[in-house]
Amino acid sequence: MNDEDGYAGPAGLVVDGVEVAVQIDLRGYFQPIDGYYHWYGRVSASAELTTAVGGRKKACTVVVGDRSAAGELSDPDPWGRYRIMGTSTPPFSVPTSLEEVEAATA
Repeated sequence: MNDEDGYAGPAGLVVDGVEVAVQIDLRGYFQPIDGYYHWYGRVSASAELTTAVGGRKKACTVVVGDRSAAGELSDPDPWGRYRIMGTSTPPFSVPTSLEEVEAATA
């Protein structure tokens, strides 16, 4: 059984008021020790994003459809992909009831 939720697909990253279209792969989990939902993932390489971020750690907003969440981009890896993470409500749907979990696994 996989206890992680996630999303992979198109998203928008808003950095310093500029929105950049990207492909993103996100995962997340509820951490009972601190009581927060933690989400994280990787953003596919994007020259436009690299220009906006400048290869540094940067606050951003992730937009997936009609959902959004504040996050932080970290330094890029050798392939130009930025790691991203956030805490609390993620920018993707997460089951909140047993019925939703069972429907997602059916």
